[in-house]
Amino acid sequence: MQNIHPATIVIIAANIIISLKGFSDFSFFEKYKFNIAGIRRGEQIRMFSSGFLHVDYAHLLFNMLTLYFFANVVIGSVGVTKFVLIYLASLIVGNLLSFYFHKDEYHYSAVGASGAVTGVLYAAILFYPDMGLFLFFIPIPIPAWIFGILYLLYSIYGMRSRHGNIGHDAHFGGAIAGYLLTIAFVPSLLEHSLWIVGLLAAPIILLFILHKLGKI
Repeated sequence: MQNIHPATIVIIAANIIISLKGFSDFSFFEKYKFNIAGIRRGEQIRMFSSGFLHVDYAHLLFNMLTLYFFANVVIGSVGVTKFVLIYLASLIVGNLLSFYFHKDEYHYSAVGASGAVTGVLYAAILFYPDMGLFLFFIPIPIPAWIFGILYLLYSIYGMRSRHGNIGHDAHFGGAIAGYLLTIAFVPSLLEHSLWIVGLLAAPIILLFILHKLGKI
């Protein structure tokens, strides 16, 4: 088991404490979840607080395990302060993208750290594109850069089809924030890993093209 940085412990602890409160207190959950109607009433705190709430224990466990496995990769590459900035920016940008795509759906609600965690994951992939990751039920690891591209392509599919009760918009927004901040923090990636940077940008560019064409 790898050593866990105190910053990661704090983030995981905050997610656990706030999620457990939400599990046992329905009014707390409703007050702080991401909800279009609430945000449009001026309750901007939801853009942040919803990233620390989860639907159930499985949802919480999955996000925190993913963060646990990739946090050290990012901390070791850019330091703890920039890691925290990537996490928080990915959370906010993920929710901003969700708001943008659902701004007229007053009933739309969502919770979870998935946007923030996806930003950390995408940052880790930029640093170690060849590490092996498992995709869904495929029993063999695939290179991380392929995983990242397929994951965002699946998110685009989910955004178009509204497939499942999953906040694909938040995932994608988190990935965008993680991608851009990582390059801003480590511009040398453009010199040493330009082809990876370009490939990982492809799904992001595709999303904007599809949106421009009115397909999303």
